[in-house]
Amino acid sequence: MSSSDVPANGALLSVRKLTKLFGSFTACNEIDLEIQPGEIHALLGENGAGKSTLVKMLFGVLEPTHGEIVWQGKPAGIESPGAARKLGIGMVFQHFSLFEALTVAENIALSLDDKIPIAKISEEAAKLSRTYGLPLDPNAHVADLSVGERQRIEIVRALLQNPELIILDEPTSVLTPQEADRMFETLFQLRDEGRSVLYISHRLEEVQRICSRATVLRHGKVTGACDPRQETTGSLARMMVGSDVASVKHEGLGKTGDIQLEVAGLSAPARTPFAMSLKNVSLRVRAGEVLAIAGVAGNGQGELFDVISGEYTVPSDNLVHVRGRPVGTKGINARRLLGAGFVPEERHGHAAVSALKLSDNLVLARNQSDRKTFLSGGFLNVIRHGIVKQAAKRICEAMDVRKSGEDPAAGALSGGNLQKFIVGRELDRQPSVLVVNQPTWGVDAGAASRIRQALVDLARDGSAVLVISQDLDEIFEVATDIAVISEGRLSPSYPAGELTREKIGLLMGGLHESKTHSEPVHAH
Repeated sequence: MSSSDVPANGALLSVRKLTKLFGSFTACNEIDLEIQPGEIHALLGENGAGKSTLVKMLFGVLEPTHGEIVWQGKPAGIESPGAARKLGIGMVFQHFSLFEALTVAENIALSLDDKIPIAKISEEAAKLSRTYGLPLDPNAHVADLSVGERQRIEIVRALLQNPELIILDEPTSVLTPQEADRMFETLFQLRDEGRSVLYISHRLEEVQRICSRATVLRHGKVTGACDPRQETTGSLARMMVGSDVASVKHEGLGKTGDIQLEVAGLSAPARTPFAMSLKNVSLRVRAGEVLAIAGVAGNGQGELFDVISGEYTVPSDNLVHVRGRPVGTKGINARRLLGAGFVPEERHGHAAVSALKLSDNLVLARNQSDRKTFLSGGFLNVIRHGIVKQAAKRICEAMDVRKSGEDPAAGALSGGNLQKFIVGRELDRQPSVLVVNQPTWGVDAGAASRIRQALVDLARDGSAVLVISQDLDEIFEVATDIAVISEGRLSPSYPAGELTREKIGLLMGGLHESKTHSEPVHAH
C-alpha cells in the first residue's frame, strides 16, 4: 500500500457504528473498530459475542443493517467476498472448504475470481509457499495431506489475492505447537511487509504472544480494547465474559481404582477413502483417572471414538472392555447399559437433533433402562413429559445452560450452551465411564471452564474419563495422564506432569517412543 493510500487517521480499515439485526435479535450493536497498517489485531469474545457476524460483514458474506465500513479512508460497500478480495481483504475460515479429491492447485483455482491456467497457479502457489515458509506441493491431492498442510492451502490461496488485510478465524485449532510456531513466523513476516491481520482465537496465550492490539466484544457490543501484551490471560478472559473465569480445581483427584475402560491391540480399517485406519491401539483408564488423548485433527480421533462408543463395532468382543465386560461386537446401547456415557464431537445431528426440544433430546439419549423413568409403562409407553422437563431443567441448572425459553429446540441454543447441555445430559446419568470427543470445541472461556471442571469432578467421584482433544491447554487442565494419537497410532501414556508441549508436539508429528504398541497403554 503506497503512502498516498493511507487515510489521514492512519487506519487501513475503520468500522463505524456497524450493526446487524436478525429479526429482533441484534448480533452486532454499533461496533467501532480500527485496524492499522502492519498490525496483528485480535478480536476476542465469548461464543455469541458477535465476532463471526462482524467478520462476515467485513468479507461481504453478510450485509450490515446500518453503519459504515471505511477502507483506506473511503466508504466501502462490500456486497460479496469477491468485492472484499478486490478491495484487498482476504479471509481464512475456521472450517476448511477444500475438495479432497482435487489437487492443491485445483482447489486454489476454484477460489479465484479470474480464470488462470492451472500451471500458472501451481507456479505462483509454489513461489508464495517458499516466500512465506508454508511448504506445499501444488500437485498433491488434498486427501493425502495432513491437516496442517491443508491449513497452508487456505493461507496461500488467500495470499494469492495479494491482500492488505487477512482475517484468520481460529487458525491454530488444528495445528501442532510446532506448526503454530511456523504460522506465527509467517504472520510476523506479513506484518513486517505492512500487511494487517485480524486474528480471532480463544487461545489467549497466542493473542498475548503475537497481537499488539485487541478489541473485545460482549453481547454484540465493543466492551473494551487493550494491548494484550500488557494483560494476563485472566484479565483478558474477564474482559470477554464480564467476570472472573474459574480455574479448574483438582483437589481430591488421584485415588485410582479398577480398570473401567480397556482397548487391547485394536486395529480397524478406514471406512471411507478419506478416513484414518486405527493401528494396534491399546489403552486403559481406571476409576478416578482422566486420560486425555492429544492429536492434530484427522489422525484417527473420530474413528477411535466410534469404536469405543460402539457406533461402529469390531470383529472381536475382547478388543474393547467396559467395566470388565467384553463389548467389541456390541452396540452403543449395550455399552450404555454397562454404565458408559458418550459425547461425540459434532453437536448438531450427532449429539443432538437440532429441531427437537431439549427434553426430547434427553429422552433420545437414554438407553432402554434409563427411559423407564421417563415412560409410563404398559403396552403403549407414553412419555411422562413433566418428569422429562424436570430432568432437563435440572441439567440446565447444573451446567448453567442459558436459553431463551423453558424448553427450546436444541438448535436455538448457542454452540457453547448446547455443548454444556449435551455434557450435562451424560453427567446426569452418573456414568462409570465417560468418553468425550472435543469437549469444548469452539466454546468460550466461561463455558469451557464449567465443562472441564465437571469432567474432573466426575473422575474425582470415581468414574473413568477419557477425553479426546486438540486443545493442549484443555489437556493440561484436566488430564491425570496423556497419550497422543498420530496417523491412527496411539503413543504410550505418560503422567501429565512429565510431558511438555514440545514433547507432545513431537508425538503429534509421529515420533513415538520405542515402547511397543502391543503393550496396553495405561494411565499411571
